[in-house]
Amino acid sequence: MHSAQPARPTPPGLEQPARALVITPDYEEIAVRTTLRYTTEDPFAVHIDFPPGSSDDDANVTWTFARTLLAEGLVTPAGIGDVHLWPCGPAHTVVELRSPHGMAMIRFDAATLRRFLHRSYAVVALGGETLEPALDDGLASLLGGV
Repeated sequence: MHSAQPARPTPPGLEQPARALVITPDYEEIAVRTTLRYTTEDPFAVHIDFPPGSSDDDANVTWTFARTLLAEGLVTPAGIGDVHLWPCGPAHTVVELRSPHGMAMIRFDAATLRRFLHRSYAVVALGGETLEPALDDGLASLLGGV
């Protein structure tokens, strides 16, 4: 018999609504409301949540990528693979997302992304990221409370 582990408190996080424009292949711009998220459970990453209706199957869509990529993409073109970011003039940043289903270009207000990034540093300072909670939980589940 083993004793129950105390519940770990929900770590602090950050959610920030952000308006964006999806740029279509015909260069039309469609407004979309997204949510920018950062959690201590995944301290190296940022998340962009898109509402239902943003995908072909009307499901919610979340894209996750490195917080350092967001910081770099605010000042210079950055990215490899599925996510690319670059400044678009002094006031905007473009996020390009690629999947087997296609590609999307989304233009954000750079100040909104900068504000979110700086707020994420208040949750977990740059360089202060750790995977300890995830490792502890993984080890606990592997060892089954032994």
